[in-house]
Amino acid sequence: MITFMNRNLRLGYLYTVCAYFGIGGLWVMFLQQRGLTLVQIGLCESLFHLTGWIFEVPAGILADRFSYRTMLILSRLAAVGHGLIMLTAHDFWWFLFGFFLLGWAANLQNGTLEALLYETLVDGDQTKRYPQVTSTMNTILKVAGMVGLTIAGWLIQHHAMLTYQLYLVGAGSALLIAIFLHEPQQHQQRARQLTLWQIVKAAFIGLKRTPKLTTLMLFNAIFIATGYAYYSYFQSVMTAHGFKSAVITGILVVITLLNVLSVQLTPKLQQRWSAFKILRTFSLILLTVLLITGVNRLPVLVIGDFIVNMLMAAMAPLMSSYYNELVSSGERATLLSVSSMFYSIIMSLSFPIIGWLIERVGFAASFAWIGSGLLVLTLIGYLLTLKFKP
Repeated sequence: MITFMNRNLRLGYLYTVCAYFGIGGLWVMFLQQRGLTLVQIGLCESLFHLTGWIFEVPAGILADRFSYRTMLILSRLAAVGHGLIMLTAHDFWWFLFGFFLLGWAANLQNGTLEALLYETLVDGDQTKRYPQVTSTMNTILKVAGMVGLTIAGWLIQHHAMLTYQLYLVGAGSALLIAIFLHEPQQHQQRARQLTLWQIVKAAFIGLKRTPKLTTLMLFNAIFIATGYAYYSYFQSVMTAHGFKSAVITGILVVITLLNVLSVQLTPKLQQRWSAFKILRTFSLILLTVLLITGVNRLPVLVIGDFIVNMLMAAMAPLMSSYYNELVSSGERATLLSVSSMFYSIIMSLSFPIIGWLIERVGFAASFAWIGSGLLVLTLIGYLLTLKFKP
């Protein structure tokens, strides 16, 4: 059993390398080169998240009812389709369809890989190892993502099409690895016993019974959506300032190193601080970065991008650990998909609006306003908590 467990963990790590190879991460710059406006790019991203909004939970339910492995295989097939469209499309509507496929690829994968690894540990009676496993997985994820981004930084100006050719290699490799993954035994047994309706009902009861879980999911969705918008639209800042390939690559290398450091520190943070203290501190740091962005000085914006990426890198293993402690096994993928659905709802609504706002008032003013709005909402929430606290 231990041998099977370690083999599955190794395959899961290898799958992470290929599936999260971030060679397509400079897609905003790629689509700008293909002639799309920031509003059209925002709509592509919005459809990606709208797809998650609609189909995220059904994908999680299917994973809980049938096979994590099957969902991962289907996910990578959708990713291959996305890559082919990005290479061959010349029309906005085809790019839009490509992001619909990317949404499906993410839906089928989100929460599924984490659930598979956790259930693998359940089989081996080693669940206490999960904080370290998720930290390792997220370290690999960040390194693979940023190595891909670094290569993309060298290629994007003169060899943009090659970035998506390499994306296809990564998606195809992940597909092959997913085929060799083994389904955890206890999950297989439970999946045969549960109907789709029983999984949905159990997930709903779980959320209702654990309001802390719902609160964490909503907090994470708002936090990551804000950070991801900052990171994505910072690509337009690099384009506007005419950053050379070497400068883009240098920034991405620094981000990679900082992200790895951030992920490696998260288990130590969990040992020393409570979840509330960690998340409160992260929130204050993010709000400070957004507000300071309003000074509109390039060094400040670059440093802000570094900090935002570090915060997002740390949030992934933290929230994965918190979620899995609160979620029962039978509906694990379903409830993890609910978290991704919350994020998709916020992103599908906010991303094109932020793109429109940046085109009107600029990157710095837009995120300073967002920071001011979040600060006001935070203060209102804090005052209401004090007012109604028993």
